[in-house]
Amino acid sequence: MLKPGGRLAVSDVVVRGEVPAEVRRNVELWAGCIAGALQEEEYRSKLEGAGFTGIEVEPTRTYHVEEAREFLAAKGIDVDAIAPLVDGKFISAFVRAQKAA
Repeated sequence: MLKPGGRLAVSDVVVRGEVPAEVRRNVELWAGCIAGALQEEEYRSKLEGAGFTGIEVEPTRTYHVEEAREFLAAKGIDVDAIAPLVDGKFISAFVRAQKAA
């Protein structure tokens, strides 16, 4: 248990915006930590609910569909169909917060 005033810092995949349920259900994307990623507002809400304040989400990398085109196509995913739904919405980020005193 984190003491009051303690700090939390993690690196995680975060979603910015809505992502269709069918993309989240895809097992291949789940294995790549994409489908299970929390939306940024949900991440903040859960941290606030656990008693954290000063929550910061600092993007370190934005993921684009083109980077995974070959992998996704090899798994039978219609890359052109999902591109407008997910491109740029997944980020790696440092998530920081402080336990309320």
